[in-house]
Order: sequence, then structure tokens, then C-alpha cells
Amino acid sequence: MNELLASKPESLREKLDNLPTQTGVYKHVDGSGTVLYVGKAKNLRSRVRSYYQNSRNHSRRIDVMVRKAVDVEVIVTDTEVEALILENNLIKEHQPRYNVNLRDDKTYPYICIKNERFPRVFKTRKRKQDGSKYFGPYTDVGQMNKMMDAIRSVFQLRTCSLKLDPEPIEAGKYDVCLQYHIDNCKGPCVGEQSHEDYMQTIDQVEKLLNGHTQELIDLLDDEMEKQSSKLNFEEAARLRDQISALEKYSQRQKIVSQDNADRDVFALHVDREEGVGCAVKFTVREGKMIGRRHTYVRRIEGRSEEEILLSFVEKYYTEANFFPDEVLLSVDPNDHPAQDTHALEQLLQREKGKQVVVKVPQRGDKASLIRMAKSNAKLLVGEWKTQQMKRERDRIPEAVKSLKKNLQMEALPRRIDGIDISHLGGTETVASCVVFTDGTPRKSEYRTYKIRTTEEGRPDDFKAMREVIQRRYSKIVEENGPWPDLLVVDGGKGQLSSAVQVLKEVEAYGKFQVIGIAKRLEEVFMPEDTDPVLIAKDDVALQLLQKVRNEAHRFAVTYQRKRRKKKTLHSELLDIHGIGPKTARDLLSRFGSVAKVKDAPEEEIAEVVGPAKAETVRSYFDKEAAEST
Repeated sequence: MNELLASKPESLREKLDNLPTQTGVYKHVDGSGTVLYVGKAKNLRSRVRSYYQNSRNHSRRIDVMVRKAVDVEVIVTDTEVEALILENNLIKEHQPRYNVNLRDDKTYPYICIKNERFPRVFKTRKRKQDGSKYFGPYTDVGQMNKMMDAIRSVFQLRTCSLKLDPEPIEAGKYDVCLQYHIDNCKGPCVGEQSHEDYMQTIDQVEKLLNGHTQELIDLLDDEMEKQSSKLNFEEAARLRDQISALEKYSQRQKIVSQDNADRDVFALHVDREEGVGCAVKFTVREGKMIGRRHTYVRRIEGRSEEEILLSFVEKYYTEANFFPDEVLLSVDPNDHPAQDTHALEQLLQREKGKQVVVKVPQRGDKASLIRMAKSNAKLLVGEWKTQQMKRERDRIPEAVKSLKKNLQMEALPRRIDGIDISHLGGTETVASCVVFTDGTPRKSEYRTYKIRTTEEGRPDDFKAMREVIQRRYSKIVEENGPWPDLLVVDGGKGQLSSAVQVLKEVEAYGKFQVIGIAKRLEEVFMPEDTDPVLIAKDDVALQLLQKVRNEAHRFAVTYQRKRRKKKTLHSELLDIHGIGPKTARDLLSRFGSVAKVKDAPEEEIAEVVGPAKAETVRSYFDKEAAEST
């Protein structure tokens, strides 16, 4: 690994190893999420990886950019032409610092029809979400300027920025300007042109900007004939040049913008094994793709692709503020008996004000858009899986990693079982098994065992260990899991030997590592090794083993105490006819012990359990006292 790559985050190095070999666009991003550079490539993997090779002779500008970059985002496309278009749109959107063609902050202009009562028509390089209409972008600024000149001279639209509301116009607050006197404006500011007439003119301008140039050419041609008949040859020549420019522009528009529709493209990729899907939306405006949006979908079990995609689309449009002419989907919800697009179509029609086509294209350019969106959805699912694996590795505690190293295990001990035996002078022998996952207790998987094979009053920890091992792991063998990575038994060589012997008998030995930990010197023993494993006292690995051992001991002792308490309760109170566990608990809670219940007056007992049961309890203990004397 070279020095440059070594300095980069592991997530970036992993992404570079898993880049697709398809055509597409890439973005270098810094630590704050700012896009530093946008580029296109025929082979994304080859091109992007070349930035991080020391042998490449990059310019200083690119070298600085690469050293700042901490992430790379890619969008795959079907063709190099699509990559070129997308690259240009993304550059205009993000204006990355290290793209050469934006160092002077240039971007292609639009013609704007402003959202006003008497709309102005002007050129701009910035698009605002204010209800205005934008046409373009125009790569030939000279031709666009000639178009603007033609619009002004033929349609006589206002160029002032006055707020032409009805009240100030009727009050006569405005005076006509020079544009009115030279016949470039019809004077809507003084009421010389009605709002209805002005908006009809705007409709004609929109037709022109959408490629309907013949009407304008005819108007110019008529005007040119009039000027020529008046012997105004200079003006006629100017109009002739405008007609020529419009004809060239018209031919060019037909080639570049054969389909000038606004459309949204939705596609889905689902990975059933991982239980995740990714829905992708491509935003196409005026025939040009200007952006991508995606959402990961979880809890997909039992849900069809039609249902998942339709949910994503409906949620998107309930929050949207722009509605396209057409919506393309990768699957047809109407093919699923429980899904249909009727509600979606109604929503779109209501918000758009006209019918919006929703369909699943099967061939042609629209089907190519769907394929490209699906490719990106699949790529994003792959990236999600890579990130999940990285997070999985990152969340493993250092103690687990250290334990693997100290015990020389092949796999990380992510699931650890801990077993302990507890008794009181050989009576009430019990066992516990606790479970730790990634160093954290999983109390829902704790288990306790009442030992059946030992004799009362004769403690035998080895025999008890053999019993609990046999009961627990014969069941795991039968059910084929869940297997631990490591079993920790409380004790030294003797306890470990007992555990190993039974594991072999139930055919579980060898499926996981087993060790013993002795309390006195905190020594760790492994099967078939005579000497203990030396783990430093301050090593987090030993601390984890102690934590498992101590938790197993605590849980076993707790269980044993519960059993003793239950036995005491049974022998003293539950022998009374008509007294159940709840009544016994209420009495002990009030008086604190059976002895105090024996000494309590019947009236006090009645306050807890009522007169009838109080009489029963009092009669039982009075009879017991009489018999003992």
C-alpha cells in the first residue's frame, strides 16, 4: 500500500477495491461533505483508482484535491454520452473548486419567464424555486442573445422591474419609458395593454422557446416585407439576420431537445438475503438528468418489489413541490393483486393540474433510463453491505480481539458461554450458564440448572459440571446451535477435564474453544496443555474472562438463594391447608419471617389475609405449639 492510500480512511480504501468497471460519473468529497471534483470515466474503477497511485503525474491542483479527499461517490450510466451530460449537470449543481471549467464560475444560461402578473422574459444563470419557468440551458450564448433580441422586437414585452399591480396602474402612478416610445413595449404600466393580451403574448413566447419557431419566423417575415416596402433596408436586413438565426436555432433545437419533458425515474434493487433494498430516483428536467436520490429500505420480509417501490414513490410525492410530466417505474405495481397506481395518479393529477403519465417502459431510451437507475440501486446496496461489514468489525470490543490473540483462536470469540456450580455445604446444588456477545451480557439467554446427579450433603463439583455440560450441549447439538465461540468453566484443570470429557461424549468437542479459569491465581487452562496460558493481569482479555466467570457465579448464587427461600416458605407456611403462595408472600412481606407470623395475634394476621384465613393460620400454629409441649 502506497503512502497516499495509507493516509486515507479505511472506508475509502475499501470503496476503491469495490468500484464498478462500468461507465459513469464520480465525485471526490472532503471530510465536511463538500464536493471537491466531478469527473466522468469509461471505466470507473480504473479512472478513480488512478488518482491514488503514487506513480501518476498529477498536476498540483489535482494532487491537492486528492490529498483533501476522504470519500468517493459514483453514479453508473449506460453510455459515455449520459456520463458527459450528468457530469456537466453535477458540476453546475455543486460548482466544485477543483474542476477547471468552473474556476471562473461560468455556467450555461437559461431564459426565464418570471412568475409575475406581467411576466418579464430575461436571461439568467441561476434557477430559483419561485414558480418561474426556465428554458435551456443554452450552450451558444450568442444564439441565445439573438433569440432574446427577436423576442423583444417581435413581442414587445416589458423590460422594467416595476410591480404592475392593478391599483398603482389605475391610480396612474407610472409613466411610460423610452421603450414605449421606440415601440419595444405596449405600455402595460399605464394600462395601454391589458393583462389578458399580455399573457397571450407570453403563451406565444413559450411556444417559441419550446421549439415552435415557425409562428415567430412568419411574423418576422411579414415585418421584414413591410420594412422593405417602406425602403427601410437596414431594418429589413436586421430582421433577415434574425430570421436566419431563428432558423438555425430551430434546426438545432430539434436535434438537441427531441424530448423536452420533465420526468422522474424510479427503480428498486432488493437483496433478500441481507434483508435490505435500495430505491433510486433520477430527476430528469427538460430532457437532462440533473440529480439522483436514494433511500435504503429495511424490513422487506414478505413485501413484494411492487409494494416497496410504490411506497417509496407515494411518500416522495406527498412531500414534493414539483411534479413532472411523466413518471417511469422499474416494476408495475398494477401487476400485484394488492397494489395499484390509482391513488398515485390521482395525487399527481391534482398537484400537476393535468394527467401525469405513470408507466413501465419496455424498450427505447426510457427503458435505458430504468436500467441505469437499477444499476445504481444495485451498486448502492453493495456499498451498504460493505459499510455494514465495516461497522460490524469496528464495533467488536478490544477485549474480544485481545482474547482471540491470547488464546490463539482462529475466529473471534464473539459469543462466550460461562458456566458455574454453586451449593451450600453440598445441599441445593445448582448451575448457571451466562452468555456474552461481543463482550456484553445477553441476559435473555441466561439459563439455570437444578443438579440432579449429586447426593445431598456430599458436594461433587466435577459431577455437577458433567451434568450441566451434558444437558446444555446435547440440546445444542440436537438443534444445531446457537454455538458459542468460547466456553469458560469456573475452575482449573479438574473442572476443565470434566467439561472436555462430556463435550466429547455429546459430540460437541472441537466445535468451539473451551477453557478453565482458576480463581486463586487467575490462571487460564486449555485442554491438553499442562501449563496455564499467561495473560497479563491488566490485559482486557483477562478482565473479560473474569467478568464472564463472576457473572456466572453471581447468577448461580442468586438462583440457589431463590430455591432456599422457596423451600423455607414451603416448609413453614404452604403446609397450612388453604394457604397458597400469594398469601404466604403477603404474610412474610408484612411480618418479615415465619417466626413472627407464629407470634402475631389473630387480629393482625386478619389485617393482611382476612378473618377466615387468619383463623386458619392461628389455629395451625396454636395446634403446632400445643403438640410440641
